[in-house]
Amino acid sequence: MATVYDVDPNMLIERVAQKLKGVDSIKPPVWATYVKTGRHKERIPDQPDWWYYRAAAILRQIYIRPRGVSRLRRKYGGKKNRGHAPEKFYPGSGSIIRKCLQQLEVAGFVKKGLKGREVTPEGRSFLDKIATEIVRELEEKERSTTSQTEKTGAKEKKEKEGKKESKTKTKSSK
Repeated sequence: MATVYDVDPNMLIERVAQKLKGVDSIKPPVWATYVKTGRHKERIPDQPDWWYYRAAAILRQIYIRPRGVSRLRRKYGGKKNRGHAPEKFYPGSGSIIRKCLQQLEVAGFVKKGLKGREVTPEGRSFLDKIATEIVRELEEKERSTTSQTEKTGAKEKKEKEGKKESKTKTKSSK
């Protein structure tokens, strides 16, 4: 069985976000359409379903290592362009992270622990199942492409043999 560590993070987060849309307890708040994700950002997120992607990314981060809100704020923070003044690091929005964590707790994927939030066994199996699906899809895709390359390789080999035979026939007829 594959784990989160075996899969590309971008693929995992995208797939988990799609699955989280089906969970009833995870929904963006009303204010989520108007808010930036941190002081360092100039604009609101472009994707309309960014809330689910952020919740999926937070769930993955907590799976890798239990963390609290302040550590996640640093993770999702960035440098702010302050014009002529030097850039300065600002942490990400704590409210967004808190609300995502609260929703993940209600869904049963995360619980409060000694070192911040921890992934529950349900959350771990949820992420591991998705990682296993991705690994299987990639293996099937790899098998299909290798079988196609073997078929095309056999065709090319036959064509080359056919060309060699036709060249030898033309040379012998001259």
